[in-house]
Amino acid sequence: MTNTRITAVILILIGFFAGFFVYKSEVGKTGILKDMPFKLGLDLNGGTHLVYEADTTKAQTEDIEGAMEALRDTIETRINAFGIAEPLVQSETSNVEGRKVYKLVVELPGVTETEKAIELIGATPLLEFKLVRDGVSTTTPEAEVFATTALTGRFLKKSRLEFDPTSQSPVVSLEFNDEGKEIFARLTRENKGKILAIFLDGAPISLPVIQTEIADGKAQITGGFTPEEAKILVRNLNFGALPVPISLVGTQTVGASLGAGAVNASLNAGLWSFIFISIFLIVWYRLPGLIAVVALLIYTALNLVAFKLLGVTLTSAGLAGFILSLGMAVDANILIFERMKEEIKKGLDIPHAVKEGFSRAWLSIRDSNSSSIITAVILFYFATSSVIKGFALVFLIGVVISMFTALTVSRTLLKAVGIEKTNKVTKFLFGNGITN
Repeated sequence: MTNTRITAVILILIGFFAGFFVYKSEVGKTGILKDMPFKLGLDLNGGTHLVYEADTTKAQTEDIEGAMEALRDTIETRINAFGIAEPLVQSETSNVEGRKVYKLVVELPGVTETEKAIELIGATPLLEFKLVRDGVSTTTPEAEVFATTALTGRFLKKSRLEFDPTSQSPVVSLEFNDEGKEIFARLTRENKGKILAIFLDGAPISLPVIQTEIADGKAQITGGFTPEEAKILVRNLNFGALPVPISLVGTQTVGASLGAGAVNASLNAGLWSFIFISIFLIVWYRLPGLIAVVALLIYTALNLVAFKLLGVTLTSAGLAGFILSLGMAVDANILIFERMKEEIKKGLDIPHAVKEGFSRAWLSIRDSNSSSIITAVILFYFATSSVIKGFALVFLIGVVISMFTALTVSRTLLKAVGIEKTNKVTKFLFGNGITN
């Protein structure tokens, strides 16, 4: 019994300090969690919602899906480089008058200046490699004399700033990934003597002539740059050159005041839910109900710490998932208490009733929570919306922690009470309902 009570004290202290550190980090901005603030989604924190349409007219049909995936990854890498917290970048497809339209949706929490958000996206260059058309023997840098090739910035692995050993002028070196290396080798092998122009954002910046096959996937841009211009170009290319052009077709700004209102409403809903659940548990299940309330407090504190440590982005749907998981934590306790009541009615003393109650309830708790976990994992994996992903992740964390608190914390605290004899008082404390 002594070991059980020590364990119970440790669990209570864990819950207390978890809640204390969360409070200090959010209210006092101090403590070990101060550098891990809660991450709020666009609907709670405010921000900018941008919709871009991708120009896929020059892309091969079989390459469009890959290009859109690369476009999404490129834009996300670019935005992350500017320190935007938890941006959402996803591609969407729709049909407009029988035409398939590919769109890119970008959400930037905390960025309420639309022009700044547009600048972050638009600053990413479109890098293309174009061959001079057959029959054209000119070096005039006009776009119409060049034909597009399969080689774009999509296949760029990295770029770096170098200096020509003879002239000491800055040059930008490019290195392609494995797929780009094969395309580049084929282009240089099959088009010797032709101009392979390098276009950046639709403008030619270098017109090199293919002298021989280049099999190592490396190229150079010599555009008469200043060192600063070359440095900026290298930075932008490394942040991501777009595989297809995009144009802005819609913007929407979510004010921080709307986000604050949603947060307050969610907090009030969670607080009142906890209060009513606690009253019900204590009135109906008495001493076990009081212990369940303590376990729920520990559950809440552990969830909040998990959100901070794992960097979970909280949306309004995510907060709803958290409140829902709170109700499921109560379900587990109720199953246990009802099993305990049945054992007491059979004549078992309270210590054995507690043991049997947890043992018999475990199978039901395991099966119900396992199905919830599977559902949450499937939702998170297949979801294309941040709303659904946020709900699934928060719900999954909540279910896992609720199983721990119901089966470990509640059981330990009940055993730590140390009731060895069954009499009228203990029967009342471990009974349920209002009259019995």
